[in-house]
Amino acid sequence: MTEFKVGAPKARAILAALNEDADTKSVRKLHAVTEPAEAEEPAPAPEIREGPTADDEEPQVNATADPGTELGKARQIKLWPVLLLALPAFVAVWSGWVGLGRLTGFGPIQLLPGIWDHLTINSAITLPIGVETYAAFALRVWLSPATRTHRVRTFAKWSALGSLVLGMVGQVAYHLMSAADIERAPWPVTTLVSCLPVAVLGCGAALAHLVRDTTDQEVND
Repeated sequence: MTEFKVGAPKARAILAALNEDADTKSVRKLHAVTEPAEAEEPAPAPEIREGPTADDEEPQVNATADPGTELGKARQIKLWPVLLLALPAFVAVWSGWVGLGRLTGFGPIQLLPGIWDHLTINSAITLPIGVETYAAFALRVWLSPATRTHRVRTFAKWSALGSLVLGMVGQVAYHLMSAADIERAPWPVTTLVSCLPVAVLGCGAALAHLVRDTTDQEVND
């Protein structure tokens, strides 16, 4: 078994063959050996780790506060001052746009002529609702961390800034004409104001399509 590197069964078979061979006189009698016990596997050496052990490590503190904890609640920004600021701004912006609409030909119209003749609405309200609502929507898309596409963010940025600037120009135009006791706006002002509802509709639809297409693409990916 030691010399031929074989197990006990093969070693016994070879010994029996040699002992039974009478013609080979030079082969001395061999004796059977028992199968040695299997050697025990050495125990694995302890793993040596460099650096401080687990006992020496300091517990790590999660820097991100859970919104449900007191720390997360303390870091939340209160939004009620924004509502307080928006109330007088809404009154001023609404009155300015409605007044400018009156000077440029906007006014009461029959919403459903021939169907409901008594249902009327002042078309001047379309100016503050359209322009200012789109400005707020575009600002949200521009500043939101969920907007990850540069194309969408750029379009929302410039359209929001343009809408805010256009709103300021409209307020200035109304107050200047109101202070000068002008009852009818000049034709360039009337032309520009008349195009605002269509321009707002186009920008709003384009931005909504960009945001929707980007969301669908991320879901498919």
